[in-house]
Amino acid sequence: MKCLVILGDGMADRPIPQLQNKTPLEYAYKPNMDFLASHGCVGCAKTIPDGMTPGSDTANLAVMGYDPKKYYSGRSPLEAVSMGISLENDDVTFRCNLVTVSDEENLEDATMIDYSSDEITTPESTELINFLAKEFNSDTCALYPGISYRHCFVLKHALTGTVLTPPHDILEKPVRSHLPSGRYGDLLLDIMKRSRVLLEDHPVNKDRIARGLRPANCCWFWGEGVKPKLDSFYSLYHAKGGVISAVDLIKGIGKCAGLEVAEVPGATGTLASNYKGKASAAIDLFSKGCDMVYVHMEAPDEYGHRGEYENKVKAIEVIDKDVVGPILKELRKSGEDFSVLLMPDHPTPIEIRTHCSDKVPFVLYRSGRRSSLSTPRYTESLAETTGLYVPDASILMSALMGKTELYR
Repeated sequence: MKCLVILGDGMADRPIPQLQNKTPLEYAYKPNMDFLASHGCVGCAKTIPDGMTPGSDTANLAVMGYDPKKYYSGRSPLEAVSMGISLENDDVTFRCNLVTVSDEENLEDATMIDYSSDEITTPESTELINFLAKEFNSDTCALYPGISYRHCFVLKHALTGTVLTPPHDILEKPVRSHLPSGRYGDLLLDIMKRSRVLLEDHPVNKDRIARGLRPANCCWFWGEGVKPKLDSFYSLYHAKGGVISAVDLIKGIGKCAGLEVAEVPGATGTLASNYKGKASAAIDLFSKGCDMVYVHMEAPDEYGHRGEYENKVKAIEVIDKDVVGPILKELRKSGEDFSVLLMPDHPTPIEIRTHCSDKVPFVLYRSGRRSSLSTPRYTESLAETTGLYVPDASILMSALMGKTELYR
């Protein structure tokens, strides 16, 4: 049996006045997702364990079948693994965003304008990070370029204990009370302040401003962690798996789990992503013998953070048309039994523009078998009506793989 996970990052939401008080899932035209809901087992799941911060790191670990309470060691080390950074057990890693802050003379007086610097391109950001690395890298620390605005900073032979805030949590807010503190707070804050001076007149930023784009005018550190230790997916489920994503976090989880990580040219995590390429990559992984393929789409989360409800709807519709539809078509053509798990990792509501720990709607579909817990469409409110609640989302992978009986 082939097993498919369709993960729309941050796809769940709350009713939005501009969408006739509907959520993006309720408003979007998504016939393939709705087909799965109208035939599959629909319910709600808790992806963020009590006491843990709602994030794509903990939530995707759970959906991939790893209890975050047991396996989570921080976000940035998972991204570091994807980037090919070799880590020692006593290294501490940090996500480094290239952000846009307002231009007050002192960083303490600035406001967080954009956590992504207008979704800066990878070639531009790589040039900027390499430029900063010449200034900041030493025997004890190093900056590494990643994708778009997402980069990594490593402290060698260090300890955890620095207090940091994700930049997407403080959009349009003063940064003063969210600057680094704790163990390495002074060190990271000094780098952030110096980065503003170094980046201000860089040719990449001058060119972006000339084109009407926001400059990447500051480093911002968050997501502290240490080297992850995940059991292999095969050892847990006795199955071969693959993962497809545009972001290093999900690729890193995949690599740590021993999954085959497919690289898709043009996969960006936005509406401009190569969605058809992701569908083709999933079909290819199945043809190569993968039993489980995890397809992650970042765009709904990005537009939730940006407060762009129309683009969040468009992202859901594109995922349905260019990813869900083509993969289902090929799975049906194969004649082999298959199962699908459709869900978000967490909500990213437009009204708060950040993650929350609300339960999320899921569909578990099995080919040739109709569930008594189906709903006419795939939406948050309809998922509530079935009464099926999974308090630990990490069991959903086991259910998908047929190891745990949930389908009814």
